[in-house]
Amino acid sequence: MQTEFSALQENDTWELVPRPSDRPVTRCMWIFRHKFKSDGSLERYKARLVVNGNSQTVGIDCEDTFSPVVKPATIRIVLSVAVCRSWPIHQLDVKNAFLHGDLKETVFMHQPPGFVDKRFPNFVCRLKKSLYGLKQAPRAWYTRFATHILSQGFRSSVCDNSLFVYYRGSQTAYLLLYVDDIVLTASSDELLQDIIRMLSREFAMTDLGPLHHFLGVKVTRTSGGLFLDQAQYTKDIISRASMSSCKPCTTPVDLSTKLSASDGSLFHDPTLYRSLAGALQYLTFTRPDISYAVQQVCLFMHAPRDPHFAFLKRILRYLQGTVDYGIRIGKSNTHSLVAYSDADWGGCPDSRRSTSGYCVFLGDNLISWSSKRQPTISRSSAEAEYRGVANAVAEATWLRNLLLELHLPLRKASVIYCDNVSAVYMSDNPVQHQRTKHIEIDIHFVREKVRVGHIRVLHVPSALQFADIFTKGLARQLFQSFRSSLSVCPPPAQTAGES
Repeated sequence: MQTEFSALQENDTWELVPRPSDRPVTRCMWIFRHKFKSDGSLERYKARLVVNGNSQTVGIDCEDTFSPVVKPATIRIVLSVAVCRSWPIHQLDVKNAFLHGDLKETVFMHQPPGFVDKRFPNFVCRLKKSLYGLKQAPRAWYTRFATHILSQGFRSSVCDNSLFVYYRGSQTAYLLLYVDDIVLTASSDELLQDIIRMLSREFAMTDLGPLHHFLGVKVTRTSGGLFLDQAQYTKDIISRASMSSCKPCTTPVDLSTKLSASDGSLFHDPTLYRSLAGALQYLTFTRPDISYAVQQVCLFMHAPRDPHFAFLKRILRYLQGTVDYGIRIGKSNTHSLVAYSDADWGGCPDSRRSTSGYCVFLGDNLISWSSKRQPTISRSSAEAEYRGVANAVAEATWLRNLLLELHLPLRKASVIYCDNVSAVYMSDNPVQHQRTKHIEIDIHFVREKVRVGHIRVLHVPSALQFADIFTKGLARQLFQSFRSSLSVCPPPAQTAGES
């Protein structure tokens, strides 16, 4: 506590003033946490002063509160590019990041418990810098960091505001920002070290060395690239559900199960259900093989029932047998963008809405995927598939623009594979007008992308439609085949002396 308080004082975080009679004063508290290493062992104890932001009122002591964070697909695409080019990848940590943010609003806070100034016990703190817990703290920190790094020659990506690109001559660097965690890769060690020194002069920065643990994801460097997994996080989820000794199963979805909002009685502990479902959502960062199953359980978080929890437990049983699985990012000889799109027509027994899914590869590396229920009912399987293609085209278009900002423009059209012949025809020609005239106009932007040559929609046999794994439950053999095609696998075996 004393170390944290001293850091706050040195940073000139506040000044003591008489308590105002016409302004609210927020309370603060000390939060104690355990910081763990990537293997789950204890690293250190951490005390942090946190403001009770719940008492803040928008328009009085806070304004803009939204702060961008880097998207998962952006992280994977930058790592893929860095691996293919054999660039060094480092991770940086900003000490007390939120304390660097300058407050524009006037915020008053009670003096920290245990550190009340004996000379002015009735005074309050008028904050100059942001503190953890303030609603505007993430925004203030992001603004402070972005302003500095943009002044040093970086450019903020339009596609993802938390990606910063440095490009000058033959020198290139990419910086990913997620609150106070930073991933930095550059075309040379010299440029990387220069950027680290530049940041360290402005912020209290720690170079944690080569990327190894980022946002709860363990990163293992192999001879062929990187292996990303959340094994420890997976074990924690299973333990939270009291299923550490459960029997594993081979697939996350029972083929005979279709969840309905009205089946069974209400689950006795909806808080536990929501907690586990939310945790599984984050696990899909490195586990695309459970995306469809997690999407299904998340549909019923408002009123979970016993069959829904039984479905969730099957996901945990599947994870028990694949706890150390992750996603592989390796060197690729090509940089083409290829996507697979599929839809399960009328799969929801309650609303008859369809589930669409896609996966996108940059070369041989899987960089983006989705499993989502469509917002409207489709009158035919062709319409459902066409809507799914539109989602995949929108993602591919965004990724093409992102690659352009990374100075890696794609010269060839991106290919979208679909296993429905009618949807393939509709993407190129206005055929079957009587069946498709009710489809929203904005869906037909697919044809525009095809016309200008950015996208090609081609047919693929169902046996090779990898996106099936995001729209429905599959038999064990087919599921494991598609899982392998998505680069989801156990960790690579390490030889003696390899780290």
